Amino acid sequence: MRRVDILNQAEELFLTLGFKSVTMDDIANALGMSKKTIYKHFTNKTELVEEVTTCIQEKIFAATEQIRANSKNPIEELYETKMFLMTFLKEEKTSPQYQLQKYYPHIYKQKILAQFEKWHESLKKSLEKGKKSGLFRADIDSMFIARMYFNGMTGIRDERIFPRNIYSINILMENYLEYHLRAIVSVKGLAVLNNYLKKTKP
Repeated sequence: MRRVDILNQAEELFLTLGFKSVTMDDIANALGMSKKTIYKHFTNKTELVEEVTTCIQEKIFAATEQIRANSKNPIEELYETKMFLMTFLKEEKTSPQYQLQKYYPHIYKQKILAQFEKWHESLKKSLEKGKKSGLFRADIDSMFIARMYFNGMTGIRDERIFPRNIYSINILMENYLEYHLRAIVSVKGLAVLNNYLKKTKP
């Protein structure tokens, strides 16, 4: 059994059931192997969680960069990214970020910083693209807005502030995204945003 197979199976289970709920026995059973085999590759569950989290972040970043390269404009790019994240993270029904933050705080702090360092530049490029195309206001501070957007998208996943029994993650992301865009679009961008929402909202 390859190390990558263990990582892929653990990722599937963690995203489906949650970092806390899944045991090493669950992963071993899903792979049809003994737990001892997993421990030949990973010292403990914490090490496995750390590596799986890194893999998840790398996959998300690669996919979102591809979306950015192929999108018609930065407004649709953000919505397409949101739809990808909802699918990839299984609509976050198990709140992976919240569980990581609660049960593996050291890993969470380390990974959220690494995620920021990667995403900050990507978000800044997207904002600059929007300014050049005239969809975003020319006077916005791209560095500041990129940081605010990242902080907001991270913050809405905090269940202490936005409990899932009141707010679904899909509605939170949809509302925050619209809130973010309405603050930075130009008159031209507002028309594009309203037209997009008219076509996509039920």
